[in-house]
Amino acid sequence: MEKIEHKIIPVNGLKMHVAELGEGPLVLFVHGFPELWYSWRHQMLYMAARGFRAVAPDMRGYGDTTGAPLDDPSMFTIPHLVGDLVSLLDAIAPNEGKVFIVGHDWGAYIAWHLCLYRPDKVKALVNMSVAYIPRDPRMNLMELFRMMGDDHYVIRFQEAGDIEAEFASVGVKEVVKYILSYRNPGPFLFPKDKILDYNTERAPWLSEDELLYYVSKFEQTGFTGGVNYYRAIGMNWKLNAPWTGARVHVPAKFIVGELDLAYHMPGTKDYIHGGGFKSDVPLLQETVVIEGAAHFVNQERPDEINEHIYTFLKQF
Repeated sequence: MEKIEHKIIPVNGLKMHVAELGEGPLVLFVHGFPELWYSWRHQMLYMAARGFRAVAPDMRGYGDTTGAPLDDPSMFTIPHLVGDLVSLLDAIAPNEGKVFIVGHDWGAYIAWHLCLYRPDKVKALVNMSVAYIPRDPRMNLMELFRMMGDDHYVIRFQEAGDIEAEFASVGVKEVVKYILSYRNPGPFLFPKDKILDYNTERAPWLSEDELLYYVSKFEQTGFTGGVNYYRAIGMNWKLNAPWTGARVHVPAKFIVGELDLAYHMPGTKDYIHGGGFKSDVPLLQETVVIEGAAHFVNQERPDEINEHIYTFLKQF
């Protein structure tokens, strides 16, 4: 880990913190919530050792990346997030043309949209946890989440300061440990009328030192930056109107944990395995379900995930 180089790069009005290791074709790793560049530590070491240049930023609102106004969720829309990556690629690989992208959770959502908006930038894609979500012109995605009840995490994240106050009362360490260790494939709920018992056991794949790294960064930034991604969901639906019916035309592989809560969202399995996913992503080559793994699959099962990424990308 000490070989990883850390840089601050001016990107799209931000000062973006980027971790980098290795030389060769660029692989850009995009993290989700509540994560950091650090979520890709296993993959960076593996890919760099096999002749790739592994780059992982702290995304807008996270870690050591600064400059995004946390009090304005409209600055966290998907065009902003994709714009950050396009600007980053222009800065760090101006002559490379197409690069490899690997995403997880919100990082997967951003990566799908990078491929949708700018397929000229992407050679191939490996995404985890969150499948492509085509825009339904009949229903804002927020309406679907509201149908899941007021305690659903996406709904609880909507009111400015609400979930932040609960997290503050519990403490950063317990919150991060609770979310990273979560293994229930059912709905992820934060009941409004009571504070959850956050005192869960730390996941066996997460060492105390690894947990404390996450804690140190979220103590520094708070959770508002990451939560703002959820607060922009309704805006994303409006902004994506021009891409209604558009397909993702990039070679892709999708990986999801068997116990991943995102895999068990209503209609998701039917979409992934019933032909809808392949229709919307025509160059989707493979979907892999990792037995016994939960949401943070790239950290829980790094050896398997590393091999899946490498064997897919090396063919291009």
